[in-house]
Amino acid sequence: MPRYEFRCRACGATFEVSRPMREAGEPAACPDGHADTVKLLSTVAVTGARPGGSAPAAPAGGGCCGGGCGC
Repeated sequence: MPRYEFRCRACGATFEVSRPMREAGEPAACPDGHADTVKLLSTVAVTGARPGGSAPAAPAGGGCCGGGCGC
């Protein structure tokens, strides 16, 4: 089940909530009982070797537009 990170505007606490994707936009109450919270944008970094020890694949194309402009 996905985890979503929230921050309480009242006390500044940051907390996570596990819920189905269909409920991702629903408000979440702060663990201290405050209702004024905001969902944070989480980023996922994928680094390291691929399974089996090979290096990550290089992106196709290149340049600023995927290679279409010749840059």
